[in-house]
Amino acid sequence: MDRKQIRSVPIRPEEITPKHIYQSRRQFLKNMGFVGMGALLASCAPGLTPPDELPTGLPTDFRTDNMNNLLTSYDAITGYCNFYEFTTDKETVDEKAQDFVTSPWSVAVTGLVENPRIFTMEEILEAYEQEERIYRMRCVEGWSMVIPWMGFPLQKLLEDVRPTSEAKFVLFESALVPGQMDNANSDLFPFPYLEGLRLDEAMHDLTILATGLYNEPLPPQNGAPIRLVVPWKYGFKSIKSIVRISLVPDQPPTLWNTIAPNEYGFYANVNPDVDHPRWSQATERRIGDAGRIPTLFMNGYAEEVMPLYEGMDLEENF
Repeated sequence: MDRKQIRSVPIRPEEITPKHIYQSRRQFLKNMGFVGMGALLASCAPGLTPPDELPTGLPTDFRTDNMNNLLTSYDAITGYCNFYEFTTDKETVDEKAQDFVTSPWSVAVTGLVENPRIFTMEEILEAYEQEERIYRMRCVEGWSMVIPWMGFPLQKLLEDVRPTSEAKFVLFESALVPGQMDNANSDLFPFPYLEGLRLDEAMHDLTILATGLYNEPLPPQNGAPIRLVVPWKYGFKSIKSIVRISLVPDQPPTLWNTIAPNEYGFYANVNPDVDHPRWSQATERRIGDAGRIPTLFMNGYAEEVMPLYEGMDLEENF
């Protein structure tokens, strides 16, 4: 199939997952005994049946018509997360992260820019209008959600610092606070967590810096107070709790690509035709749904982002 002919796929009402599901699913997983690193990386446990009552009135340019239906639950989004600096257990990361100090906070923007700056969170929230973006989120582990983020296009911040002509990539760095993060000194992961994008990917309008979800500030386990969201890529690209953004000339090292480059490519674009070496990526389990659904190429955002990859072999550059 010619992927260039695939159009982006609107989020359908039946795709959207309910707000209360996550906590129920979390208890389900505990009862089923899904613990340990193997289950953490490969489990895609079933969701539960959505409730009858649906929230309505979700104004945004990034919604489909008549989207008066259920999103992934707030409890689900906040109660089942990957944030390995705190723990490798998705089911307890909310507890482990609850005392993480996110104020005061600043983000340094440095490197190949004409106007390097250190932004406080107060300056960020004042300078950039926050808007709602309802995006699919597809985890490399084979599960997915639909999340109502609050945030703003990364492009706006980058335009203010003015990348130079030598800048080709953007490197992001997460906070690392040993006194507050139990796994900060882990031998398994070369922290701090680093991620990167090509500059044109970072400048794309779909790429946002998220500061909240469900019209509330991000909780610590979801990347408070500010994180990246790149909806056409696997979730590990959307780095949490950002403290530094650097404009660089060459493709930067990133945590997962450094640990296992044969499993976690730098681009990490959602592609059902490129399996993870240990599991298929052809289908996914939407939280709150009883069965598996086909994985969408570029997570359903192909129409918007395919021009970024013209001429690239997306199976080789996975």
